[in-house]
Amino acid sequence: MTSTPMSGRKKQAARNDEVILQAAKEVFTANPSAPIAAVAERAGVGISALYRRYPSKDALLQKLCADGMRAYNEAGERALDPALDPWEAFARFMEEVVDADTHSLTISLAGTFQPTPELFELSVRGGELSHAVPDRAREAGALRPDVTNSDVALLFEQLASVRLGDEARTAELRRRYLALVLDAIRLPSAARPLPGNPPTPPELRERWVPKT
Repeated sequence: MTSTPMSGRKKQAARNDEVILQAAKEVFTANPSAPIAAVAERAGVGISALYRRYPSKDALLQKLCADGMRAYNEAGERALDPALDPWEAFARFMEEVVDADTHSLTISLAGTFQPTPELFELSVRGGELSHAVPDRAREAGALRPDVTNSDVALLFEQLASVRLGDEARTAELRRRYLALVLDAIRLPSAARPLPGNPPTPPELRERWVPKT
């Protein structure tokens, strides 16, 4: 079955939407309280054109986060392919999520808007994958047993906080530090036991409660 090619107008609308979403990500990760007009200015579109697609700032933030969650979940689903080596699948999952930069949204936007039922649904599957992918590597004896799934979640956020130079330089540095992280958590390892306790699921969820 072949898909019907988009018309020129639809292609242009899709390109405009992509530009708006990229601008929104840049604007709101830098300043979550920025007005929606700043997104229109960054994208080079009129505010009325933006409002036709996204009637409110919440709607735009919801779309951004939904896209980020889908990218995360798709990477997780690929990592569960039984044909893949458990460690290689886990490492590739980490690389894909870091490259997609989904956790910059978590750092900047958690608790700043009202989640939708769709976001809750994506979050449930994301939570399942956040357990299944590292669990598979751990059960294969490839991932340190004292590295919990919550630890992995915060490792993603730490890597997302790396920003230096332009986009290409930032991506290069994130891959560099991800390589260091992967070496540190892979078995066999002679590393010392980790100090302190890992973050708990309630601690991670608390950040998504809208702040009054």
